[in-house]
Amino acid sequence: MPKAKVATSKEPVVAKSRRRAQAPVAQEAAAETSALRSRNVAHSGDELGAAELARRVAESLRRVRQDQQLSLDDLAQRSGVSRAALSQIEGRRTNPTLSVLWKIAVGLEVPFHDLLGGHQNAPILVLKSGDAPPMRSADGRTESRLLSPGGSATDTEVYELRLLPRALHKSEAHSRGTTETLIVLVGNMRLTVGGAVQEIAAGDSVFFRADTEHSYENVGGREARCINIIHYTRP
Repeated sequence: MPKAKVATSKEPVVAKSRRRAQAPVAQEAAAETSALRSRNVAHSGDELGAAELARRVAESLRRVRQDQQLSLDDLAQRSGVSRAALSQIEGRRTNPTLSVLWKIAVGLEVPFHDLLGGHQNAPILVLKSGDAPPMRSADGRTESRLLSPGGSATDTEVYELRLLPRALHKSEAHSRGTTETLIVLVGNMRLTVGGAVQEIAAGDSVFFRADTEHSYENVGGREARCINIIHYTRP
């Protein structure tokens, strides 16, 4: 009987070479992505930090809302966050995402860190890294950590932002007169403010009005990290 032919597939030498050359880059990007995800898992597993953050937000939200004599329905209409979600946050039954907290802050017309509580009254104000667990976007690809100690300047906030490769974080307009300064420490970013687009890389800084829709995008193949300074105009 004739021997059955075995189908073979030969990959071109050029394709193999290209694939080998790209492998280290892909592996490096995958390693960095895995590292940030591992860090996220570690923080997510920090029940004490998550619980403390939820407690601060719940207490601050209820205090500020009641000071302004707003019902949950009033705040839902002003912020775009549903009444049910607001009730869950005040009841400490959920940890709000970064974008939800921003919407609430805009609806209340207060600086973001007013929702995080933890104000201090001392000659030297300190915020320990473990006391400021990162807040994340809904997809988990962007995280923001407050660097300003409670009780410091109420019109200025400083954050550390981290974005996974190709992550895109969209931010709604902040309160009228709010500005931001973004300083890129690692990676390559694309900033979009309204219809204007600006490419920025490590070592670059940019200033812009943040009372319009804006977004940050990591256009590189590795994690991007930057410092974000937000300045509010007080009435």
